[in-house]
Amino acid sequence: MIRLNVSLSCLCRAFLMASLQLLLELFLLVSAWKPLACLDSISALDIGPQIPHNGSVPLIIDVHVFVSNVFDVDILEYTVSSSMLLKLSWLDPSLSWHEDTNPRSFITLPSHLLWTPDFTIREALWVDWREHNPRARVSREGFIELYLSLTTKTNCDFELLRFPSDKSDCSLSFHAFSNTAQELQFHPHAVNEIFSVKRDYMVRGLKAQVPHFQVAPCFQLTLSLENTAVKTTMALVVPGVAILLADICGSLLPLKTTERISYKVTLLLSYLVFHSSLVQTLPSSSSCNPLLISYFTSLLILLSVSTIETVLMSALLARGNFSPKISPNLAPREEGLDTANPGPRSEGEGAATQRAASSLSVSLTEPQRKAEEPGKTWAEAMDHIFLLTYVIITGCSQIIFVIVWVWWECKSDLPPAMDAPYGGKPNF
Repeated sequence: MIRLNVSLSCLCRAFLMASLQLLLELFLLVSAWKPLACLDSISALDIGPQIPHNGSVPLIIDVHVFVSNVFDVDILEYTVSSSMLLKLSWLDPSLSWHEDTNPRSFITLPSHLLWTPDFTIREALWVDWREHNPRARVSREGFIELYLSLTTKTNCDFELLRFPSDKSDCSLSFHAFSNTAQELQFHPHAVNEIFSVKRDYMVRGLKAQVPHFQVAPCFQLTLSLENTAVKTTMALVVPGVAILLADICGSLLPLKTTERISYKVTLLLSYLVFHSSLVQTLPSSSSCNPLLISYFTSLLILLSVSTIETVLMSALLARGNFSPKISPNLAPREEGLDTANPGPRSEGEGAATQRAASSLSVSLTEPQRKAEEPGKTWAEAMDHIFLLTYVIITGCSQIIFVIVWVWWECKSDLPPAMDAPYGGKPNF
């Protein structure tokens, strides 16, 4: 009886141990199947088509960029808007079919049924894709052609040193951040399809290239813009030169005339209005400002110096520093005048008296004229010397400006990304 009880207790103990071990194995098995169940749930979702597998080499996509329009070039905001068409072509062998299956040489499919690269333009402020679900053309061999039309507004670092005859390069970088450089590569080509010339900025060149260093698969489109605004040149340069010539002509007026001061002051005030409106329309830069700003500022200084000279010389003449004091004409005494007998005289005596008076008047006014002539000559000499100096300085300034315009080169400061590309440690 005792042995039977011992055997039953051993059996119960073994059964409990086996049950606990079975429960532990079931728990571990369920825990191991949880990631697989999550993977099954992810697979059940509509994750869309994936990039075609091309073995150990990346998938090559030929990109043709057709630039159809460049408009709304804003040099004050450093932005440019453009419209273009992207033609993408690549090979997906999984989409090929045999002629017996389908006699057609190509079919069209909605782009959401195919894998397509997702583009992001790095310099874009906004991008408007014309069609959100364009149709792709698939050939029997598996070649895919897809057309994407877009309008975008991007930043552009304009080189405005020689505005309004400036030339700038604007870049648009197309990135595919959903893939890696080992999976995808681009072969870009650029085509200029701009036929209209009725604009200030013209596209003189297009260049498509792949950058040497890529964070993600990308290609870069460079627009070479040239300003051909003849109207802007005439509206800015011609008025400044005309006002400068008018100031030189105004210096030929006599100093004693009040019209010269009013003419000079009016000319200066009108140029101040022109200069203030000009500064608002001209762009500014952190490193290379347009040369026209310095040119028109130098014109303002020349006009101010000319006006100050006229005011000072006129004030000195008005105070009498350079003009003689004119005394009243003395009444000439008649020779041979008989005060005791003031009666009528004969005709011979009257004529002799008039001749004597006129000779006396000439002799008295001659010293005054001699005293007045040196003052006038000295004042006019000073004004004449200033005019010659002013003309020489003005001519030299124009020549210097032309030399600087042709030969001087200004290099803009490097952006922070060039000192520390892609998050590198900057040099302090």
